[in-house]
Amino acid sequence: MESYIHVNESLFTKVNQQIEEALTTITNRYIGQNPAHPMVYRAFSNDGLTRLKDYRYEFNFGERFPQCQNGQFIYAWGKLWQDEEAEFMFALNCFGPVHIHLNGEFVYRSTIVEELDPKKRVGFRFTLKKGWNHFVLRFEKTTSGIGGIFGTGSFKRHPMHVLSPTYEREGQEGWIFTEPLAQPLECLPDEETASKIDWLPAIDWIEDQRLQMTRMFGSETGQVAVAWTKLVVPYTSQQEITLKGYAYGALTLSVNDQIVFETKEDQEIAVSLPLSYGEYDITVICTCVSEEWGFELDPVQENVSFTLPYPVKGARENWLYLGTFATEENVDVKEAKRFDTVVESTKGPTFWRLDQPNTWVRPYLENRLFGKWDYPLGVTLYGLIQTGKELERTDIVHYALQHIETSTSLYQYSLWDKEQYGAAGVNNQLSAIDSLDDCGSFGSTMLLATEIRDIRDANRIADDIAHYITNVQDRLSDGTLYRRFGSVSFMKDTIWCDDLYMSTPFLCRYFKKTGELSYLEDAANQFLHYKQLMYMPEEKIMSHVYDFKFDTATKVPWGRGNGWVLFSLSELLEVLPEDHSKRPALISFFRELCEGFLALQGEHGLWHQVLTDSTSYEETSCTSMFIYGFARGVRHGWLIDPKPYIEASFQGWEGMTRRAIDQYGNVYGVCQGSGYAFTISYYRDDLSWILNDTHGIGIVLLAGIELLKLKKSLHERNAVLVER
Repeated sequence: MESYIHVNESLFTKVNQQIEEALTTITNRYIGQNPAHPMVYRAFSNDGLTRLKDYRYEFNFGERFPQCQNGQFIYAWGKLWQDEEAEFMFALNCFGPVHIHLNGEFVYRSTIVEELDPKKRVGFRFTLKKGWNHFVLRFEKTTSGIGGIFGTGSFKRHPMHVLSPTYEREGQEGWIFTEPLAQPLECLPDEETASKIDWLPAIDWIEDQRLQMTRMFGSETGQVAVAWTKLVVPYTSQQEITLKGYAYGALTLSVNDQIVFETKEDQEIAVSLPLSYGEYDITVICTCVSEEWGFELDPVQENVSFTLPYPVKGARENWLYLGTFATEENVDVKEAKRFDTVVESTKGPTFWRLDQPNTWVRPYLENRLFGKWDYPLGVTLYGLIQTGKELERTDIVHYALQHIETSTSLYQYSLWDKEQYGAAGVNNQLSAIDSLDDCGSFGSTMLLATEIRDIRDANRIADDIAHYITNVQDRLSDGTLYRRFGSVSFMKDTIWCDDLYMSTPFLCRYFKKTGELSYLEDAANQFLHYKQLMYMPEEKIMSHVYDFKFDTATKVPWGRGNGWVLFSLSELLEVLPEDHSKRPALISFFRELCEGFLALQGEHGLWHQVLTDSTSYEETSCTSMFIYGFARGVRHGWLIDPKPYIEASFQGWEGMTRRAIDQYGNVYGVCQGSGYAFTISYYRDDLSWILNDTHGIGIVLLAGIELLKLKKSLHERNAVLVER
């Protein structure tokens, strides 16, 4: 079997047996390619289209335009950015005839099958080019209706938010659309012709003359609202900076949270401030005392200006607004300025908005990986944390914790965002947990992170995850976790050995956090139940899936699925008390699995995608997990005869660094996220590997860490023997 790389390109050639150097190379590449960029904040019109829980946009034009006549047309236009050319799944439901154009080309036309059944979802693949990709959808009104549902076909992996395509809306999220038209457009809209069409939602106020607080918040006497901007003073010697304007109603003006001007009534504002080069927070708190309320404020000096206090793409001015509140004392400005949480107002939780019709500020995750919450990244960050600790690299640990907190700090906001707009722009899995994949893996690493320092909202998230696993996730009558439903129909009524990783490490860490034994008992029981259903005693390995539709296990031993079992069992054994009643059975299970895996190690030290099929490719993530499990088993004394497992572990590591990891730290041979099948050919031929897939990077790091710990343990044992 050919290597993924030439040996001269391999990491082994550069670092040989130096595991620390290998870990450093892999980690540096990962962090370098996934910098710690923040979330992107964008303007969003709540008069536009919102998304459903599957993250597709609902073109509910029959409701929006009840006057629309049969034979009329409505166009919708939006754009998506793509860093590199790739194919993606999309899905459509039709409420009437639909035409789809992509980058000026006609790519799809609905058939009577979809048009006659609005509940029928049709999926298809489109290739998006590098750069901007423009979608134009044409909807036609018939007696049955007009509109549809369109968007991503895989929201957990690719939630996809569409951006407005015209110049005056640049940076805003959401489709733009026409009113009903009597005739189809003569040509598709583009940047040159866009101005000839009246697009919705509206971006200009109908009553421009009204003051900003009035048009945004109404005129209820006594209500309070906040405006926030930044004052930019260019490089110069210290000077008097003057702000002038007018207060319409009671107003408090603060600079860097220090009050510099107050009034209880309409009054001119004139404030001189001794400010030198820099940026200064400007906060205005207004109170409504008459029908019109708000303010005017500008710096007098020409070279001094206001700018947005936080970058918001699609904003057309330099102020953000928040309201309304019962009194000034109810405004927690400091908390609101965190820009990652909703605040309580007189009408319930709220967030910042813009002085545009019904236009709000929303955060979106646009990084490929950093800040994302999903299960492969849970194990990736686990590897990074342990690597940083072992190598005494606080920068690595800080990066991993920053990634985690970028997600957790927006947890409460994302729940509100989902409620307001149908689907959250951030935390698309955490805000809508409906499977173990959504919570257990990342949640487990989050709990590890809290042992290092406080992580914002981690405790609440951990409690919510524990509640989901314990009380919401479907189970068999004996308590076995299983998939009653799935993201696709064929996953219904199945048990996957992957789910031992998606559940038990979290349960173990939550037990450690709370001291509540029920979580540890649950974890222990899962392994024994899963063994009953999926263990293949002749080979001493596991089937990937048990399918209750056929009432049988698949009998296909997928490499990574088996790796999850051994990896997670080692996590449980590490915390399970020595005198626990189930420990002997679990230790025995661990030894049986190790014996079965040892017998299937390939000639180059790696294990194969299908463990029993040497013609399937050498798979890196399962190899890493077997190394991890073996090394742990030796170090903790769980394995009776450690020698063959020590040899297998180091052979596996050398095989990976020779054949599957290059000199730059790129990791090859990691199987992509899987479905399942009863045929070996699916895993061998259809389930291909992906370069630098996050299912494998963290596990490779953890395998290296365990080998370092094993080497240290062996040296210590030898030193004791020499002393004797």
